[in-house]
Amino acid sequence: MVDKPGQLFDRETEWAELTEFATSDELGATLGLVYGRRRQGKTLLLELLALELGGFMFAATQQSEAQNLADLGAAYAAYRGLRQPVMFTGYREAIDEMLLLGAERSTAVIIDEFPYLVAVTPALPSYLQQALSPMGNARQGTRTRMVLCGSALTTMAQLLGGGAPLRGRARLELVVRPFGFREAAEFWDVAHDPELAFRLHALTGGTPAYKDMCGGAGPRSLADFGSWVQRRLLNPASAMFREGGLLLREEPSITDPTSYAATLGAISAGANRRSEIAAALGRPASAIAHLLDGLEDVGLIEQLDDALRGKRSVFRIAEPIVRLHQLITARYEPELVAGRANRVWERSAATVSAKILGPHFEELARQWCMHYADEQTLGAIPGAVRPTEIACREHQGGHELDLVVTEAPSDKSLILAIGEAKETNAAVGQAQLRRLEHLRGLLPSTRVDLPPKLLLFSRSGFTPGLTEEANARPDVELATLERVYRGS
Repeated sequence: MVDKPGQLFDRETEWAELTEFATSDELGATLGLVYGRRRQGKTLLLELLALELGGFMFAATQQSEAQNLADLGAAYAAYRGLRQPVMFTGYREAIDEMLLLGAERSTAVIIDEFPYLVAVTPALPSYLQQALSPMGNARQGTRTRMVLCGSALTTMAQLLGGGAPLRGRARLELVVRPFGFREAAEFWDVAHDPELAFRLHALTGGTPAYKDMCGGAGPRSLADFGSWVQRRLLNPASAMFREGGLLLREEPSITDPTSYAATLGAISAGANRRSEIAAALGRPASAIAHLLDGLEDVGLIEQLDDALRGKRSVFRIAEPIVRLHQLITARYEPELVAGRANRVWERSAATVSAKILGPHFEELARQWCMHYADEQTLGAIPGAVRPTEIACREHQGGHELDLVVTEAPSDKSLILAIGEAKETNAAVGQAQLRRLEHLRGLLPSTRVDLPPKLLLFSRSGFTPGLTEEANARPDVELATLERVYRGS
C-alpha cells in the first residue's frame, strides 16, 4: 500500500484502486481507464501517482497527430534521461516503446486527455488492442501498467463498450466523481456550519477545482454568503461566471448545445417528467429521448426511476452550477454584466428557495438515507432511495413523496421507509407527520409486522409537539441539517 500524498484531499478509494493496479507485480502489461468530468482532480491524482511511483506521464493537447507525437517523443526522452527527443514514426512504435518501460519492474505509464489523441487518430484504440494481445511481448514480458485518462465521458466510456477494440483489455475502470456533500463541506472549510455548507453545496456542488476558481476560499459565514455569491459566482470577472454553460459546450458529443441547454433550463425550472420537459420545449415526448440520454451520458442530469412504478422516471440536475446558470446567470446576464449582482440576487430569492434549495435538500435527504443513515434508523440496509407519486381516491389525485427507501432497487422490493424533506423557514409540525401516515396507508404492499418508518427532514427544525411525539414513537425519525451533515 502506497501512502496517499498530503496534497490529495479525500480520494482514499481512488488512490487505493490506482496504487493497487499500478504496483501489481503480476507479469503482463495491463490497461486501466480513469475518467470523469473536467475539474474533478483527475490530473492531480495521476500526477501524484506518477511522482510517488516513478512512473511516466504524458498529457495530450488539442493539436495534430504529428504535434502530439513530437511532444510524446520529447516527454519519453526526458523520462528516459536521453539528450535528444525521440522521433516516433507513428503511434504503433510509440505504444510499443512505452509498454517496454515496465520491462524490469511494475511501471505506471499514464496518458492524460486520451480523447484528444483519439480525435485525430481514431485507430489508436486498435493499435493498443494489438499491442496488448495475449501473446504479444507486452503481455508476456513486461509489467507496464498503462492508464488512459480523459474528460470526454462518452469517448472514454465507449472505449470499453460493445464491439470496441479495447473491450476485455482493461483491468481497471475508475470514474472520478465530485465530492459528496459531507466531503465538500470539509474541503471548503465550512463543515462547522451545516446551514452554510448546505447553501454552498446547493450552488457549487462537489467539484474540487471550484474552490480555486472562487479565489481559494468559500464564504466566511452566513452573513457573508450573499456578498460572496455576488463576488464569486455572479461576477462577470469571475472564472465561475460562465462555468455552468461551459460544462455543456466542453463535451464533444454535444452537437446541438442550444437544444441541450433548453432541456437543462426546463429541468432546472421544475419540469421533471419527460412529458413536462417535452411540453416546455414544445416538442413531442418521443422527440427528446436523445437530449435526455446525451445529458445523462455526460453527467449533467440524473434519471430517477419511480420507487413504485419504475417506468415513471423523473429527471434532476446533477450539477448544481448548471442549475444556477440556467435559473439566474443566463437569465439575468445583461444586468450582471452591468454590475447589478446585488439587485439580481435579491430579486432571485424566491427562485433560489423554490428551485435550488428545495430540490437540493430533497436530494441530500436521499443521499443521507443511502450513504449515512445506519441500519437502526431505517430498519435495514437500503438498496435504493427514490421519489414516487401515490394515487389517492380520497383526495382525487396523486401525492408526491420525496423519498421511498427500499431494500433493493426493484419497484416490488420491501419498503423500509418513506419520507419528506422540507426546505422552509418554518419549523415542521405534526401536520406533516399526519400526511406521511396517510401516505403509508396508501402504499401498495407492506408487512403488517414491519410497517415502513416515517422520515421527516427539515432545514428549520421541528415544533415541540412533533419532537415530543417522535421521541415516543420508534417508527418516526426526524433529521435536521445537523443530523444530515453529522449524524446517522
